Amino acid sequence: MAVMLAGSGSDCLSAASRFVADGSQIVSRFPDQDDDPQIYVLNRRSFRGYAGQGKIRIINHGLFSARLAVNGRKLTVNWQAGGVQEIDIGKLTRDGMNELQLTEVVAEPGGYCDIMVDYPVLTEGRPEQVGLSPDKLQAVDRLIAHDIEAGLAGAALVIVKNGKVVKKTVYGYGKKYDQTTLLPQSQWCKLTADTLFDLASNSKMYATVYALQQLVSAGRINIDDKVAQFIPEFDRDGYREISLRNLLLHNAGFGPEVRYFDPTDAEKSGQFSQERERTLAGLVKTPLVRPVGEKSVYSDTDFILLGYIVELVSGQRLDKYVRDNIYRPLGLTHTTYLPLANGFGPEDCAATERCGNTRDFNVSFPNIRTYTLQGEVHDEKCWYSLGGVAGHAGLFSNLSDLAVLMQVMLNRGGYGWVRLWDQYTQEQFSKISDHDITIGLGWNKNRQWLFGPYASSSSVGHSGWTGTATLIDFENDMAVALLTNRIHSPVVQPPNRFATAELETNRYGSVMALIYEAMTGN
Repeated sequence: MAVMLAGSGSDCLSAASRFVADGSQIVSRFPDQDDDPQIYVLNRRSFRGYAGQGKIRIINHGLFSARLAVNGRKLTVNWQAGGVQEIDIGKLTRDGMNELQLTEVVAEPGGYCDIMVDYPVLTEGRPEQVGLSPDKLQAVDRLIAHDIEAGLAGAALVIVKNGKVVKKTVYGYGKKYDQTTLLPQSQWCKLTADTLFDLASNSKMYATVYALQQLVSAGRINIDDKVAQFIPEFDRDGYREISLRNLLLHNAGFGPEVRYFDPTDAEKSGQFSQERERTLAGLVKTPLVRPVGEKSVYSDTDFILLGYIVELVSGQRLDKYVRDNIYRPLGLTHTTYLPLANGFGPEDCAATERCGNTRDFNVSFPNIRTYTLQGEVHDEKCWYSLGGVAGHAGLFSNLSDLAVLMQVMLNRGGYGWVRLWDQYTQEQFSKISDHDITIGLGWNKNRQWLFGPYASSSSVGHSGWTGTATLIDFENDMAVALLTNRIHSPVVQPPNRFATAELETNRYGSVMALIYEAMTGN
């Protein structure tokens, strides 16, 4: 069925511009601009799709008739109509790659049409529809339920495969403690599918890397740009050669972290700060502990700088940039920095540490929080020194929104009529580094403890210290988000370790392995 979306003439052109700006995975002109009429038979384009869904939009500029086919089957098109036609092609699509072809063209001299195809969107499905055994998936439920009984507060799991959300399950509780007091069980706050989790270092992916993939795709920055191009104070010996690529590969030479918020750690380098602007201005003082490019050593400083560079390039604070340019266009309503300042209450969020950042009153520094954290980012650098908004931490999200964000990657850059980046840019970010097989540009790769032993080598993902993990497997067209609040737990002394740290659910690869073992025929 064709749906008319705009008028003719200049209205048609403005509509075309709007739709191209909104984005699609194909934006192609047909026929190809070539003097040889035989080229018409080669007017083919491929696109990713799933059986039962898909739409195309056609803007006609002088075609009288033509045969438009998807996977060899002809579509009914009103070539005499002006404006923009939208046609549902769900009856013709299949899982994987699909083909669009335009032939038998009759047109006025110079006539052509523009055709766009949307990106796949998620639908609800059942495990058996995508080759996952429901019975075998119960092993995942049993594992997590066992750990809930053993003290893990709560967990949430979503599995996306072949364009379908086939499992979305919550386990346990969002809050059990008020500081060191275990609340009566009747007061334990149950998790729901809407509960927001502190993503911790998964913020690096779903905020900073997504923003960078978008800016690189748009040509606003290049991954080999030097940091000194954005922060002139880096134009000095030792720092001059640091590029965005070095920061993404964690081989810029910085140590794992600088505790800017703690004067006992930071004052000696002149970097003590509990004010966002002062902290950002002082990043140029962060010492290098090894030569640029020598070795990849995971560092929050790298992503604090990357988040700041997104701000400098875009002119927006990081939280505003990702909200306006990524989350809102995708229709996401539960992905945000600073949830308590953006319409959510503490009860909407899974609690993290029981007594602020004190490890049950065994740690102290100026202005340290001592109350149970719920809706405030746990990460100390992000909260105290960067106002809750940073490139390395601070993002909150829930299962449904993460499913969409993961599907954007599986779609190679878009969702519905929203295009965030091109496929080539994503491939550059997600391929294995030449220097370290466990990392791409920001993304983790080939980490068995995180992905389990069965994930394909194409997979990317990340983990977060609060108890979060994501896996996106392109070869198997599958993505998994596991969210827990593992640090809502007593602290064992010594060694200042959370009591739930050794539970199997928190060894994320075990959960991932059970999911892969549920694949039919594995």
